[in-house]
Amino acid sequence: VRSSGPGGQHVNKVSTAVVLKYPVSPQHYPDWFIRRLKKAAGRQMSKDGTLIIKAQNYRSQARNKKTAFDRLVTLFTNAAKRPKPRKKSKVPKKAIESRLKNKKIRSQKKQLRKSPNRDDE
Repeated sequence: VRSSGPGGQHVNKVSTAVVLKYPVSPQHYPDWFIRRLKKAAGRQMSKDGTLIIKAQNYRSQARNKKTAFDRLVTLFTNAAKRPKPRKKSKVPKKAIESRLKNKKIRSQKKQLRKSPNRDDE
C-alpha cells in the first residue's frame, strides 16, 4: 500500500504503508470486551467487526508494521482495563455562599428597578 504525504519520488515508487486487519469475533472475546474495544477503536472498527489499523508514519515498511502492531496491542490493553468509577466531588461551602450572595445582590438590583408601590403612601 502506498503511503501518502511528503517524500517526493520515494513515496510515489515505494509501498511502505501497512494495513493491519484483525477480525474480532464474538466467539473468542466476551461481550464487555468487544463493547469497550469498539468504543476505544472508533472508526477503526468496521461494521462486520474487523479492526483496521493503517500505519504510514515511517519510510520503512518494517517500522510501519511494528507501529501498527503496537497500536493493536495498545487498543487491546486499553479495552481490557476496567474504567475507574467517577467520584462525585462535593461543592465547597464558599462556592454556595458566594452564589447565594450574588443572587441576593441581583435580586436587590431588580427590586430597585421597580416603580414604587402606590399603596404604601
